[in-house]
Amino acid sequence: MMYDIKLTISYDYARPAVQARHIACLMPPSIAGVQRLVAGLLTIDPHPDESTDRTDFFGNHVTEFAIRAPHSAISLLVQARVERLPPAPLPAQSTCLADLAQIMAALSDMGPDAPLHYTAASPRAPENAEMTAFARAQVQPSMTVAQAVIAVGSALHGQMTFDATATTVDTPAAEAFALRQGVCQDFSHIMIACLRGIGIPAGYVSGFLRTAPPLGKQRLEGADAMHAWVRAWCGPEVGWLEFDPTNNKCADMDHIIVAYGRDYSDVAPIKGTLRGSGRQKSRQAVDVIPLQSD
Repeated sequence: MMYDIKLTISYDYARPAVQARHIACLMPPSIAGVQRLVAGLLTIDPHPDESTDRTDFFGNHVTEFAIRAPHSAISLLVQARVERLPPAPLPAQSTCLADLAQIMAALSDMGPDAPLHYTAASPRAPENAEMTAFARAQVQPSMTVAQAVIAVGSALHGQMTFDATATTVDTPAAEAFALRQGVCQDFSHIMIACLRGIGIPAGYVSGFLRTAPPLGKQRLEGADAMHAWVRAWCGPEVGWLEFDPTNNKCADMDHIIVAYGRDYSDVAPIKGTLRGSGRQKSRQAVDVIPLQSD
């Protein structure tokens, strides 16, 4: 499936800001066997005094930029054409959950995609006894790791309520879990903590999700949003499996990947520092447009 993607993120400042330095993680990458970036452009307004494109440790495209002069607003526009490929079917035989700890103990690879980076607690997915107990209640040692991942994700979907007003971008995973409410970021951080608690390496995926308008309604421009889901390492046969707990499904051709990390703090769309005072307002608009029929 081929998509045209347009993302606009903007900030308005109550008083002019100066000496701003930011890191943007917004451009979908090419991933062998998963997706292909055909073309992509990031436009920043006002035009930065400095700008550098690079690949971070996890293989994500990032742009570091600086704006030194006073500015009352900043906007970032991403335009990309991405081909999303069909996910590979799960193999008939794969690692049993009871054997995963022994397999993990024998691993020595510390490259960017190594599962060892995704086993310990991270800032947005800390150790949590309640989440670990919840995960343990959903699995059996006889399950494969992939079956356990899907069981935990499906159970979370069944108990959590999607509510965009219940949490903010800074709400701790433990608080969202206690509320059993939140958005895709909360669902993902909770699932990551659950899986790590039972020994399954798990990480965060930032991206876009193709959505369809209600039956009989026209699609509204800019009505989509960035999305988040989970990737879990299921052993050498399966490798990484991506699961969307918000929608209770494995990631498919409707999911376009932007970045991989341990949690949101690794892949925030934009982060940085500036000198200023007063409040700021932010806006985001996303269009994910399929270019061919299913």
